[in-house]
Amino acid sequence: MRAYWNGQQLISRNGLIISLPATLRQQLPSIPIEGELWLGRGQFGALQSLIQQQNPSAEQWQALQFMVFDLPEAAGSYRQRYQRLQQLIEGKPFLQLPTYQPYSNQLALERQLAELSDNGGEGLMLRDPDALYLATRSKALIKYKSYQDGEAEVVAYSQGQGKYQNMVGALVVKDAQGRLFKLGSGLTEQQRATPPAIGSMVHYRYNGLTSKGKPRFARFVRQYQAL
Repeated sequence: MRAYWNGQQLISRNGLIISLPATLRQQLPSIPIEGELWLGRGQFGALQSLIQQQNPSAEQWQALQFMVFDLPEAAGSYRQRYQRLQQLIEGKPFLQLPTYQPYSNQLALERQLAELSDNGGEGLMLRDPDALYLATRSKALIKYKSYQDGEAEVVAYSQGQGKYQNMVGALVVKDAQGRLFKLGSGLTEQQRATPPAIGSMVHYRYNGLTSKGKPRFARFVRQYQAL
């Protein structure tokens, strides 16, 4: 779960102020850092429950780590900021720093991604070590994910909201395993206005499964044409 330490408070991406036990707060620096709260793979639901508690005990938080990614207000290249982060986390077990390594070629990168995916990871973050800090998306920091494909039957539609009012918000689909889920991401405005017909088959992509066993980050790719 992404989080931002502003030097005084730890705040979630949605603006929730996260109450930390004193043993963890005292390990955080007086300067802003951004990163991700980490409880372990497949533990997102448990993490959500934990941070919503306003008076957590140190025992409840002992397995939690704050993976620090960057220093938003620091000058210099990422290589220099990374060295500063190494100094900041020294002797502070709550703070952890991801390991970055260069890859000599595309094949080595793909092998690392495949190994990570086999162990339940989502992907890799590719960084330009000489880039200055940018608060917006850029080519200096790229999310590199693997994904899986699937086929599903359109069984219903959900109503669109906002700019998609009076159009389809998402396709409700059913796959071969009988799982029902929605495909909203990936649909164009034209497809939302004239969506694939009920009973048609569509191709989708996803990144692993949720704790409930449904495709995670499922998005529409295309409709299969009848022969």
